[in-house]
Order: sequence, then C-alpha cells, then structure tokens
Amino acid sequence: MNTLTLNVTGMSCMGCVNSVKNLVSALPGVAKIDIDLASGRVEVAHDPAQSDAAAIRAAIEDGGYGIAG
Repeated sequence: MNTLTLNVTGMSCMGCVNSVKNLVSALPGVAKIDIDLASGRVEVAHDPAQSDAAAIRAAIEDGGYGIAG
C-alpha cells in the first residue's frame, strides 16, 4: 500500500468531503481515505498496481474539485 497526500481545493462542506470520498473510493485498490476539510488535505491509502496517483487525481478533478501544488 502507498499513501498519497493531496491538497484539494473547492471543498466547502461535509457534502463535498463525502463527494470526494465517493469519487476516490470507487477506484480499485483504494483501501482508506482520510480528509481534513479545514486544510483540504486528502490522504489516500491505495495499491498503486490498481490505481496510481494520476488516476486518483483525475477522479477528484473530474468531480469538479481542484488539486493545489
């Protein structure tokens, strides 16, 4: 398992947090997602052989959120 940490922009409420969780958890190989709404920090524990960092970023961005950095 790898852990990917991203700073996601555009999350303003718990509904946004749930949306991001649903977008990312739909990907194969995602084991755990931790989101801090205040900082926008999203940590994803995943199997890189099933979903790499690019796939996770794309899922978040396709859902209408941004990624800083």
